[in-house]
Amino acid sequence: MTSTFPNISISTERLVLRPLDEDDVPALTEMMNDEQVAAWTDVPQPFTEAGARHWITEWAPAERAGGRGLDLAVTEFLTQRLVGIVQLTKTDWHIRSTELSYIIAPWARGEGYASEAALATARWLFRDQKFERIELRTAADNTASQQVAQKIGCISEGVLRNACIVHVRTEDGTWTDVRSDFIVWSLLPEDLDGVGEQLADSGGFTAYPDWN
Repeated sequence: MTSTFPNISISTERLVLRPLDEDDVPALTEMMNDEQVAAWTDVPQPFTEAGARHWITEWAPAERAGGRGLDLAVTEFLTQRLVGIVQLTKTDWHIRSTELSYIIAPWARGEGYASEAALATARWLFRDQKFERIELRTAADNTASQQVAQKIGCISEGVLRNACIVHVRTEDGTWTDVRSDFIVWSLLPEDLDGVGEQLADSGGFTAYPDWN
């Protein structure tokens, strides 16, 4: 029997993480057409509303049903506006491990939403789902994503050389693929000890602009 993540909602002081909904199509489309999302992810460009609808209604449900992962919309508690996505992928239910990634919309950067959402997801995985390991992979030059990993207590485990493809805008306006390294990070249950207090002591979740 395949294990699967439940359809859940996770709340923080400022955010609600919930399953994607068809009402998210316009905001998701706009978010995924951002230059920095195009640079650091493999999201097709230009990203269309049809692509967003397929993601929400077919791809994400299939990933969850197949036990491979979970996609959560990150929304502001007060406005209900979509400000990002948290994804769990490559889930191994035998060793209770999954890979976590995050994308924050350009209109929501600088508020610390990536670290707040990632930390809430990690706590849920460790406490409610009894996971033992979360892995993050960040491109070597993606310093903002690396800051998020550090902020939530991740430990850098090493470098996967030449294992990542990033995208660079050329002079004629098209995108070209460039090979880069992956930095591998891990988070274990004990790594979260005191993380919430450290974030509070540092002034909350507003220290830097964060994106995938």
